[in-house]
Amino acid sequence: MNQVHMIMEYLQYPFVRYALVTGVLIALCSSLLGVILVLKHFSYIGDGLSHVAFGAMAVASVLNLTNNMIFVLPATVICAILLLGAGERAVVNGDAAIAMLSVGALAVGYLLMHLFSTSANVSGDVCSTLFGSTAILTLTRAEVWLCVALSLASVVIFLLFYHKIFAVTFDESFARAAGTNAGACNFMIAVIIAVIIVLAMNLVGSLLISALVVFPALSAMRVFKCFRSVTLCSAVLSVVCAFTGIVVSILWGTPVGATIVMIHILAYVLFSLAGIRSRG
Repeated sequence: MNQVHMIMEYLQYPFVRYALVTGVLIALCSSLLGVILVLKHFSYIGDGLSHVAFGAMAVASVLNLTNNMIFVLPATVICAILLLGAGERAVVNGDAAIAMLSVGALAVGYLLMHLFSTSANVSGDVCSTLFGSTAILTLTRAEVWLCVALSLASVVIFLLFYHKIFAVTFDESFARAAGTNAGACNFMIAVIIAVIIVLAMNLVGSLLISALVVFPALSAMRVFKCFRSVTLCSAVLSVVCAFTGIVVSILWGTPVGATIVMIHILAYVLFSLAGIRSRG
């Protein structure tokens, strides 16, 4: 009862409500796209794009941009399009391209933050960006509304183009033969993924974003086999884990991102056991 009373007290503060709303929306979007990325064998793209966003944030800091989203979001979108949209025309394909981009952007961002430091605690700023820290608890109303708008737009686009996304995810060649514009579909997926990655940086940080993308999908796949069932289960599980993680983090004073990831790991273990039992 004391825990419930504390939660009700904390909910009176706007920053707590902002964190919960933002966290739940980001988790929902991440889970929807996560199923697609896992099935397309692009699970690692979350790490790659998050490091690109980290590098872009460093460049924005050097340029003293008041709103770094103006630079970070377009840069991440462009890299996502290059990774997902280039396909066979790319000089370097698949995991190798993601790894190169990931390491390169991370190194450039870290180097820039040291060379053109605007803070007395560069290591603390880097750690906060990489692991999320308490950034989700310091969101302004404008940032929350931006997150709400972009998240809802991502969900609406996913629902409107669900059947085309489904077709491209499972058999892109057949989808092209059936008249689906696979290139445009991949472009749309890339843009949505980039938007979600940038938004998720405030929630779990650059290094933990893949957990939001991969864990819900993998957990759902342990129990369900149908694409729609996996997607729905992944969305519900991701929202529950994000909400629980934020609440636990506030009550116990633990890092938000790491707490959410640990809850996802626990959920994966439970779903794996449930899957083994159902098959047995």
